[in-house]
This record gives sequence, C-alpha cells and structure tokens, in this order.
Amino acid sequence: MTTNSTTRFSNRVNDYVKYRPGYPAQIIGYLQQQYNLTTDKLIGDIGAGTGISTQLFLEAGYRIIAIEPNQPMRDKAIELLGNWPGFKAQNGTAEDTGLATESIDAVIAGQAFHWFDAGKTRTEFDRILKPNGLIALIWNERRTGSAFEQEYDELIIKHGKDYVQVDHRNIDADHIGSFFNPQPWQLKTFYNEQIFNFDGLKGRLASSSYMPTKDDEGYEAMITDLQALFDKYQQNGSITIQYDTNVYTGIVKPA
Repeated sequence: MTTNSTTRFSNRVNDYVKYRPGYPAQIIGYLQQQYNLTTDKLIGDIGAGTGISTQLFLEAGYRIIAIEPNQPMRDKAIELLGNWPGFKAQNGTAEDTGLATESIDAVIAGQAFHWFDAGKTRTEFDRILKPNGLIALIWNERRTGSAFEQEYDELIIKHGKDYVQVDHRNIDADHIGSFFNPQPWQLKTFYNEQIFNFDGLKGRLASSSYMPTKDDEGYEAMITDLQALFDKYQQNGSITIQYDTNVYTGIVKPA
C-alpha cells in the first residue's frame, strides 16, 4: 500500500460505514463448496477498512483477523465488531501484515487489492498462508449499463480528483493472472444492489476517496449536479445502484 492509500479515507469513515455496499452472503456458500472453507479456518482480512467484509465472515461463524493501516478506519471496525468473539484487529499493510508465518488458512481483500503493491503482497501472502491457503479478492463493481449509471459515472469523472487513476476497474484479468501466477484462478460474479433516497445517494458519493468533501472547493457544484441527476432518474423517491460483486479466487500454496 502506498502512504496515500493508507490515509485517504481518514476523513470519510462515517460515510463509508453508512453508505458503502456490503457483500452478498452467497460468497460464503461459494467458498465453502468450491474450496472447503469450513468455519474452523482462520481468515486474514487484509485492508479490512471499517470491517464490511470482516462482518460477512464473522456472521457466518469464522474467526478473522482484520489488518488495516488506517487508524480511524481500524478504530471504527473495533467499535462495530469488537464484541464478536472471533474478531481481532491489528495495524498492518498488505505488504507487511504482521501476521505469523503459515498462520492463516485464507486471505480475503474486499475493495482493497487495487491499493496494494501486487508483487510484495503476493510474497507476504505466500508467507502467512498455510499450505493449500486460499486467496479471495473481492470487489463491488458498479454497473455502468443503464442511462442513470452512465451519467452517474460521468458525474464522478467530472468531479472526482483522481478517479480514473485509482478506479479498481483498472485491475483487469492480466493483473489478476499475474498475481496468482503460476497457480490457476477463478472468477465468480454475484449480483448486488443499494437503494437510496437523495441523502443516501449523496452519502454514497461522499464515501469515495476521490470525491470532494464538504470542505473542498467543488463540493457544492457536485451536489447540484447530483440533485439534477437524481431528479431526472428517481422513481418513487429512490435510485438503485447495481453492482457486479466479483470474487477472484485461487489456491496459491498447494500442499
């Protein structure tokens, strides 16, 4: 992770918790059936943020160590999930997790891998994973097919600071293949959605690190454009944002 990537969400923690999408529960069943990821396995959630992906696995009965370098986000994860007996959080990065060698059965990274240094991260994951260790890289990828989705994406490009540079869609099959190489990998896609009123849509937009905050120049112009977009496409006072939840998986340390 770069220094910038570990700090860029610090002033967005509350919006992140309230407005970022979760992950479909079907992911758990898929990993259990495809990789025999039984609930006795210990999981490392790398770049865990406020614990959105962590919570999915806790609710399914797993023990999980959340690794997150951003203290405000890590503190929020502890606040939200600290009562779960299977939960632990600690400071660390994808390239230097602080986890013991061969201590983890599976690594997950939800909405985070595009911030990692892929080469150094693969070396670290090979170190911390047990033989037959699983890696699952997970993204909610916002759809851009409908007229609303296309115009919403254009709004983000117009007002975002570095959206085009940091968009996780820059990570393509070649990047994924190179990361898992020489082991094979699989992609499984699930449907996901969020339904928002205008305040919710505004919060969802503000949760992204590349968008202006209330204290930034350009915020009011962005919200004006967002209001016009919402008014154009809302149905019964709400807008639906649709996602493809992409799960890239592979066993990187065959026994």
